[in-house]
Amino acid sequence: MTIWIIFGAFMLLSWLVSMQLSSRFKKYSKLALAGGLTGRDVAEKMLRDNGIEGVKLGSVSGQLTDHYNPLTRTINLSREVYYGSNVAAAAVAAHECGHAVQHAKAYSWLTMRSKLVPAVSVSSKWVQWILLAGILTIQVFPALLLFGIVLFSLTTLFSFITLPVEIDASKRALAWLSNAGITGYGTHEKAEDALRWAAYTYVIAALGSLATLLYYIMIFMGSRR
Repeated sequence: MTIWIIFGAFMLLSWLVSMQLSSRFKKYSKLALAGGLTGRDVAEKMLRDNGIEGVKLGSVSGQLTDHYNPLTRTINLSREVYYGSNVAAAAVAAHECGHAVQHAKAYSWLTMRSKLVPAVSVSSKWVQWILLAGILTIQVFPALLLFGIVLFSLTTLFSFITLPVEIDASKRALAWLSNAGITGYGTHEKAEDALRWAAYTYVIAALGSLATLLYYIMIFMGSRR
């Protein structure tokens, strides 16, 4: 019963954080950016100021779908961010450029996360089925559940490695936004607030993954008694 209460709490927290994040980005999307720079302009300037070349900028559909792909060295910004001239767009664009800066400087946590991507991508396709099969056959083949736990632990590890990567990218973004004069009095704290709530989503995801991992471990340990 306790584990279901914990899962329920994480689901509620995840929903609350998601709502707060959406609310703040909607609010800060109405706050015009001085100089009229769009998210694309901000990204191009940050890359240029950091001496980074060869990174492509693109626009993708969806809301808050912005991401940096280190394999193709591409920054993909949602259309609202790409064309938006507001504090929210500037914060997100700068954050994604923060990942490009990490890549260029061989930031250790990003390098570690990138090395885990292939393994996590493969395991994520099968892990839930293996865990389910492992639970159903736990009395006759407990090793299958143990294998599933090992695979799921990769996802949990990936979630926790993602935390310093995202937090550092936001720190780089905020420092540059301030130093470059993109944000100033009355706008910088708004950009900081938006990225803080974005970081909370990764914290909740990591803790939720850990709770789930512990749940499966408890099932496995219980079967050994």
